[in-house]
Amino acid sequence: MNKNIRNIVGVLLGLILVNFLASKVYHRFDLTKDKRYTLSETSKDLVKDLDAPLIIDMFLEGDFPSEFRLLQSETRQILEEFGLESNQILINYINPIVDEATRQRNIDELTKSGLEPFINTDNSSGKVTQEIIFPWAFASYKDKTVKIPLLKRSITKSLPEQITNSIQSLEYAFADGFNKLVNPKSKNIAVLKGNGELNDIYIADFLQTVKPYYNLAQFTLDSVTSNPQGTLDKLNSYDLIVVAKPTENFSENEKLVLDQYIMNGGKSLWLTESVVMDKDSLYNETNSSVSILRDLNLNDFFFKYGIRVNPSLVKDLFSAPIMLAIGEGSQAQLQPIQWQYSPLAASNPTHPISKNLNLVKFDFASPIDTLKNNIEKTILLRSSPNTKIEGVPTQISLAEVTKTPDGNEYKNGSQNLAILLEGEFNSVYDKRILPFKVKDFRSKGIPSKMVVISDGDIIKNKVVRNRPQELGFDEVTGKTFGNKEFLLNVVNYLLDDTGLINIRAKEVSVALLDSESIKENKTKWQLLNIALPLVLLGVFGFLYNYFRRKKYS
Repeated sequence: MNKNIRNIVGVLLGLILVNFLASKVYHRFDLTKDKRYTLSETSKDLVKDLDAPLIIDMFLEGDFPSEFRLLQSETRQILEEFGLESNQILINYINPIVDEATRQRNIDELTKSGLEPFINTDNSSGKVTQEIIFPWAFASYKDKTVKIPLLKRSITKSLPEQITNSIQSLEYAFADGFNKLVNPKSKNIAVLKGNGELNDIYIADFLQTVKPYYNLAQFTLDSVTSNPQGTLDKLNSYDLIVVAKPTENFSENEKLVLDQYIMNGGKSLWLTESVVMDKDSLYNETNSSVSILRDLNLNDFFFKYGIRVNPSLVKDLFSAPIMLAIGEGSQAQLQPIQWQYSPLAASNPTHPISKNLNLVKFDFASPIDTLKNNIEKTILLRSSPNTKIEGVPTQISLAEVTKTPDGNEYKNGSQNLAILLEGEFNSVYDKRILPFKVKDFRSKGIPSKMVVISDGDIIKNKVVRNRPQELGFDEVTGKTFGNKEFLLNVVNYLLDDTGLINIRAKEVSVALLDSESIKENKTKWQLLNIALPLVLLGVFGFLYNYFRRKKYS
């Protein structure tokens, strides 16, 4: 008996000790294969030293379809992980449409704040129903507030695919928002001017997109003529240059300044074109124009770095529509018709810049060839395989859209439209006579990065009544292409000093139910989940009573 008492006391003391240690030592174990609930070190660093409350208002609340319930639960889990890293994080879960009295006012206020609602249409029950969902969150820290998108929308992917991509991007979405709030801007971007680049109003949405992350300034190369070395010294103070659709050629002095900037480790984003053609030039009396060669004097520049932007245009059967009046006189009606000169480029699914991106819209893009050298090259965007290469000069007419394209002519395969170059670049002016004397001339550069895109229009936003519109929004389809997100990712990658870009590469496996299969086998699953357990329970009860009576009768 004493031995039994000692065992019981020992067990009780052991339980008390275990509970005491558990209260002092806390640890969570992420047993998922893809470590979806383990925050990256970058995310942890963003919130570990908060000196004021970081308040998160999450609006993805309510009774949702199964796909959105999954996104809701995954969002809650990510926020819980962030909350465990800092007691300064406060989370509010808000359903903005639960109260009928304030429902419409809340919808209007959130929409005005830039939180576009998702209209979910459900016809699974045979009756079409619609509900408004706000897959957004606000994050506020001190005197700043940012909006955080929880749903990565796509014009080509189904809702389950959009949910999957959104879940994969949740940590990045919140880390990106927190980064805007807690980290001061430390990198400088120069937007080059002086060679016929796009006016600010046409790149306004891009500038507003990158402004929360970086310091922006215009930089003109005009002073190269009088003070080339001084121009180079000033340019070297910037971490990145953006060259948005230049239309005037670059002098040798300007090229040497840009070359040495790159040799000194400067990053660059080139949105350049080798063909003169714009959609606006087609809206004339003849509805046509002639494409001609655009010589920016950059051929040897890019050739030395390992690429060539060809003087031709890519026509693609997989393209964006154009809105045209079809018919005569008063009978004419505006109709969306495919426009083969606007390729919809697919992104590289393996690179963090272009992973999980929506299609990117181009207008009059040129193919890019890669050349062999020591530079690592990554294709970021490419056309579909159904392309036709059109040389210049060529007359281009809006009347072409009324003709059915011959698929046999579109056999040129996928064309490269955006390329990332990384490595130690060799100077264009190595073993050449320099146009001016450079202090500390470099023939071989320190490691750097550059992105070349063969169409300046992917950065160009529309302007209506002197107001810039959202970059990538297509009024014909009412959808938004991935232009803005792609360009932001490019800039973040070229200037990445936070590790955020690596979070985008995180893979999360999401198992979603097949809604079509559920609809087709609805009766079977209802019987299996409701009727079968009742039948088994009844059979068990009958057998239990039968054998009990038999035993005691």
